[in-house]
Amino acid sequence: MGNSFLGATVFFSIVIPTYNRLPILEKCLRALESQEFSDKTYIEDYEVVLVDDGSTDGTLNWLALHKDEFPHVRCFEQNHAGPAAARNLGVEKAQGDTIIFIDSDLVVLSNFLQAHTNALVQGREKLRSDTSGTQCDRFFTYGAVINTCNFANPTAEPYKITDFSAAFFATGNVAIPKHWLEEAGLFDNGFQLYGWEDLELGVRLKNLGLKLIKCPEAVGYHWHPPFTLQQIPKLIDQEIQRGRMGVLFYQKHPTWEVKMMIQMTWFHRLLWGILSVNGLLNERTMSPFLQWVINIGKPQLALEIARIFLNWYNVKSVYAAYAETKSK
Repeated sequence: MGNSFLGATVFFSIVIPTYNRLPILEKCLRALESQEFSDKTYIEDYEVVLVDDGSTDGTLNWLALHKDEFPHVRCFEQNHAGPAAARNLGVEKAQGDTIIFIDSDLVVLSNFLQAHTNALVQGREKLRSDTSGTQCDRFFTYGAVINTCNFANPTAEPYKITDFSAAFFATGNVAIPKHWLEEAGLFDNGFQLYGWEDLELGVRLKNLGLKLIKCPEAVGYHWHPPFTLQQIPKLIDQEIQRGRMGVLFYQKHPTWEVKMMIQMTWFHRLLWGILSVNGLLNERTMSPFLQWVINIGKPQLALEIARIFLNWYNVKSVYAAYAETKSK
């Protein structure tokens, strides 16, 4: 394999944590085995480093039975410890010089690796000319993520305005030299609940001077089941967890930028307080309307409307968790 991305070729390690997502994981892995290359000049090879985070849905048994169908996959397992620990194990086991992070519910196009390669090569050449040849791998490429609830054909989903992300670094679809992850210290295993572990690492990568290069041709389709009212308790719990992890994020990086990201400002408190009428618009009072929107075939719209009270739960959780830290 290449010595580093500064070398002539790149060896990709695609690191994927998974937890009880077998049906969509199969589509994810089959898409990665179906990669096509229009120019392999800069690609040496690739592997898929799958880390099972204590699944109970038969993921490991299924992989063992079908291992011959996935020659690029190397599988590791750990007790359930969350995606941060799983990704760290994946990076530790990775043989490649360049890490690609995707999630196990992401289905990519056949040109996915070629697109990331093209962007990496172009970025390397640009930084080489800008920096007189020094540190020309101080960047990462960030592909596009399109959300879909179409399980049968996830890659048929068009891009929507709600798919836009302003994140600097997120693990949905990103390629980065392995040594920068190691220098930054990998993911913080303290993020054991839902949310923020990737964006927190992004702050440390930005502090190391890494730049973001967009790679819209490397498209991944992030599947989730169509929204139903039965999902609401889990979504509320995720928002509460995200609030608590947001405070951990802020404790590590007490900046205004992070406060804005985690919604710990009076603006967010006022905004979602007004929109939810101080919590009067909630999962109970809005359920009939949300069900009507679902019944007319608009589950994604219903989810976006539900974010009115989901964000209110998040903001309340942020302030409650922050109050707990101040009282200790």
